[in-house]
This record gives sequence, C-alpha cells and structure tokens, in this order.
Amino acid sequence: MATLTVDLDAKAERALTELTSDGRSATEAVREALVITQRLHRMELARIAVERLANDPTDRAEAESIMKDTEHLRAW
Repeated sequence: MATLTVDLDAKAERALTELTSDGRSATEAVREALVITQRLHRMELARIAVERLANDPTDRAEAESIMKDTEHLRAW
C-alpha cells in the first residue's frame, strides 16, 4: 500500500473538511475521492471515444451498413 503526502490548497481543504464532517477519516475520504475521480476519468475517455467514432464517416457508414443488413432481425 502506498503512502501519499498532499499539500492542500484552501479549496481542497474545504472539500476535505466537508467530506470528513460525517466522522469519516481523511484517509477514507481521499481514497473514495480517488476512486470516484478514476471512474469519472474513464467515463470522460469513453465519451471522447464515442464522439470520435460518431464523427468518423467510415465508422458511421459501416454502422449503417450493419443496421441495414440486420434490419430483418429486428423484433418490431
């Protein structure tokens, strides 16, 4: 397990104070914040990838071709 020392600015200090106001330790609050930030980062990377694919004419044409070829498989 890694140990981390962080110098907090005023904004981060206020955030930590709020996150520990329920009795949670600073360590627990920081661990949770890191995990949530990682999740948000991954979501942002996925959003960027989807946007890139949506704007790729070759990929769009391939998707439309697949949809046309499999239209007969649709339930409705």
